[in-house]
Amino acid sequence: MARREKATSITDAAMSLEEERRFRTIRYVLMMSIRIALVIGCGVLVMAEAPYLWLWIPLCLVGMALLPWLAVLLANDRLARKKPARFTKYQRRARTLEAPERPMIDSE
Repeated sequence: MARREKATSITDAAMSLEEERRFRTIRYVLMMSIRIALVIGCGVLVMAEAPYLWLWIPLCLVGMALLPWLAVLLANDRLARKKPARFTKYQRRARTLEAPERPMIDSE
């Protein structure tokens, strides 16, 4: 008797390497764009002598220091693989149709 292999659902198939790389690249570029916005925002706050500058500058500096680290970690990390789903065999019963309310015409 031949051995059967388990069927793989197309929804459980892993993302192709090209798609995964594109996804990670977009995520990296987005995080670096946020870092650029923080640098520009920090410069604008300093030039405008904003109130609570003592609070905003450290927040921007911490964000500018943590974002590259997180971006590199997330860009080099592979996406989580989900467990393949199990197929179950369901036997569906045919629905029984109700008799029509009007009388049927017989050919006899």
